[in-house]
Amino acid sequence: MAAERPTIDESYWMATTPGTGYPPPGTDLTADVAVIGAGIVGLCTAWELVRAGLDVVVLEADRIAAGVSGCTTAKVTSLHGLGYARLEAKHGAHKAALYALSQQDAVDRTATLCAELDIDADLERASAYTYAEDPQLAGGIRDEAEAARRAGLDASFVTETELPFAVSGAVCVEGQLQFHPRKFLLALAEKIVAVGGRIHERCRVTALHDGSRCRLSTEGGVTVEARDAVIATHYPVFDRTLLFTRLKPRRELVIAAPVPSDAAPAGMYMSPENRVRSVRSAPYGEGRRLLIVTGESFEPGAGDVRQRFARLDSWARERMPGFAEADNAYRWAAQDNDSSDHLPYVGHAHPGTQHVYVATGFGGWGMSNGVMAGRLLASHIAGGSRPDWTELYDPRRLPRVRETAELAKFQTAVARHFVGDRLHTSHVDSVNDIPPGSGAVVRLEGRRCAVYRDESGHVTVLSARCSHLGCLVQFNDAEQVWECPCHGSRFATNGSVLHGPATRPLESREAPGTEG
Repeated sequence: MAAERPTIDESYWMATTPGTGYPPPGTDLTADVAVIGAGIVGLCTAWELVRAGLDVVVLEADRIAAGVSGCTTAKVTSLHGLGYARLEAKHGAHKAALYALSQQDAVDRTATLCAELDIDADLERASAYTYAEDPQLAGGIRDEAEAARRAGLDASFVTETELPFAVSGAVCVEGQLQFHPRKFLLALAEKIVAVGGRIHERCRVTALHDGSRCRLSTEGGVTVEARDAVIATHYPVFDRTLLFTRLKPRRELVIAAPVPSDAAPAGMYMSPENRVRSVRSAPYGEGRRLLIVTGESFEPGAGDVRQRFARLDSWARERMPGFAEADNAYRWAAQDNDSSDHLPYVGHAHPGTQHVYVATGFGGWGMSNGVMAGRLLASHIAGGSRPDWTELYDPRRLPRVRETAELAKFQTAVARHFVGDRLHTSHVDSVNDIPPGSGAVVRLEGRRCAVYRDESGHVTVLSARCSHLGCLVQFNDAEQVWECPCHGSRFATNGSVLHGPATRPLESREAPGTEG
């Protein structure tokens, strides 16, 4: 990232909304439904359930809408990259059509919620595009347009867009949505509480006991009992179905800067080229809009995050008018989970349960899938008719033969990290080799430790073993966090959990003989 302008290392959505202060629970609780996690899935599910008359308690480990949902690019669309051609090839035309129907239903539901609940979330209608510049990719873009049309979307293939560079082809679906996700979710949380729902922050759930009633244990010692429980933690923190074997986490970087309104695209654009490039804009005061550029897809713990930010910034400066001249900028990162069969998992968490539900594996399209999941989970729990796509997303579905290669690829990557990372004698030779403001894995007295040296020189030493399943964490130099490359858990430099599936911090270690 160029240094000539101030850059805020925070999501624009977080920086422009107030903090929240829902209290942690002070005593044991009972409810009809306990929702674990307060992102878009958790809050949409809670709203649909309280609207149906159920007693709902939402338990958030940190602050509501401050995790993945606070770091999204906030496109609510039924056009998902090159997804329809792939879905049709892997699952058939009927299931691709059900997917399209469910996603467009989520787009419509989002607009309805904003209108009916009078939520001011900077909601805008916009066309969604999947494009390519390389002429050799134009055929695949045309195939996607045709597959999307067969799935029921009003999709068209175009060769001209408002982008300031030529494209070889693009899929276009009009009438989609973009919004401010935090404004939407904070308002929805207020509506939940106003009609009797309960929300508790700083309440990390550490255990879930499944039975005729669910019993949840929390880090603070409070117990919550409920008839049903929903795991809405992005990556499942409790996973008896071993969904972690069918999920692959990835991160994408986001940079944003204000540009003149006439330089900002009205549509939402995404390309699979150059490790993904996504462009949209958002309201930013009179005469300007915030240009939001996303890309550089990589697995957590892959390293060189500063260089990835620099590449993305250079691309935006070179390709998008007004970006290089902006007087300030924001940068942040988003995390997504890809499923092995390219469909989300939404429904009963495992074959042996009637009362525990999960939603995960949104493949980078968490806004539409989050709204979809809220409606689908509510239909399971509150009763009544279930949508036609219920079975499509059932987490209990068996892997298909065509999924075997993708499953093997996922597990090979995990094994590579679990075993291969241990074969390195050390990531640096000594704690004293770690410069201020950086971290590295070091072997100390026969144990691999995650060592961070702050700007003042103080050293914090932790176990390098992820508290989820034991993979070795790696340091993210741009975001100053420890990341697990196997399943995507993230930890602060003091070891506290920032992102699951881990629920316990990295263990503290002593490092005798180091210089701080």
